[in-house]
Amino acid sequence: MQYHFLYNEKHSYALQTSFEHTSQDFFELSSQQRLEIIFTLNKNIKKLTEIANELDVTRQEIHRNLVRLEKNGFVSKEKDGYFSLTPFAKTICSQIPSIKFLSENRGYFETHDFGGIPNKFVMRIGQLSNGTNVSGVVKVLEQWKDIKLNAKKYFCEVLSEIPLDSISTLVTQIEENPKLKCQCVLSESVIAPKGRKMLLKELNFEKFVQNGRISRRMYNVQTVVVLNEKEACVSFPDLNGKSDITQMFYSTDPAFREWCLDFFRYCWYESSTFFEHKITD
Repeated sequence: MQYHFLYNEKHSYALQTSFEHTSQDFFELSSQQRLEIIFTLNKNIKKLTEIANELDVTRQEIHRNLVRLEKNGFVSKEKDGYFSLTPFAKTICSQIPSIKFLSENRGYFETHDFGGIPNKFVMRIGQLSNGTNVSGVVKVLEQWKDIKLNAKKYFCEVLSEIPLDSISTLVTQIEENPKLKCQCVLSESVIAPKGRKMLLKELNFEKFVQNGRISRRMYNVQTVVVLNEKEACVSFPDLNGKSDITQMFYSTDPAFREWCLDFFRYCWYESSTFFEHKITD
């Protein structure tokens, strides 16, 4: 018991020391102006006057914060008067977007969570920082439709609900574009509208499944993504674990789309065979 206590004590001390350094770094980054300087230098090396002009602040203010950033290992001063970021600061710049995304969408994440998605995707959440918040079911469904209409090569989606209009749009696109393929992961508790089966029959939907133009699988998931080769959107479940398509994030940013595509691929490879009898109209 004594050994266990000592181990815990040492472990606690190690955590304390670790967070001590982390808190110091957070303190240095707590200044908006210092953050702006860091991200300005992340684009390119610059002289003091160039930074001051770009940020529209006095040279004295910039000099004071540059000295502080240099002292704490974020900035290096070159011989020719240019300032650059240290490797440590460049790495920090790759992590800050995650905090920025969560901070800017604090209200959303007070009523939503990540629905049990793998932590590796949460750790990359900063890739969504350039997304636009789209609110309202009508606007969300319109954006889904636009993404489908804009697809030239492929269309992927992870859905918890199946809009009837979405089925018609998909079949029209498949018919008009012989190169277009669709992969769809449906939640095992997917909500399907009345008349879906009749519509599938009218559109000869099964033909596109048989020729491989449309592929479907099933997976227990509440996070929704819709994407093509150039744009994407994502919505997270509410605090009760239910999918929420009244709000979503949308972007044409490559990093944003990469996150959505990687998440789709994860769901696809973790999913199981699609069974029509599991869906109730």
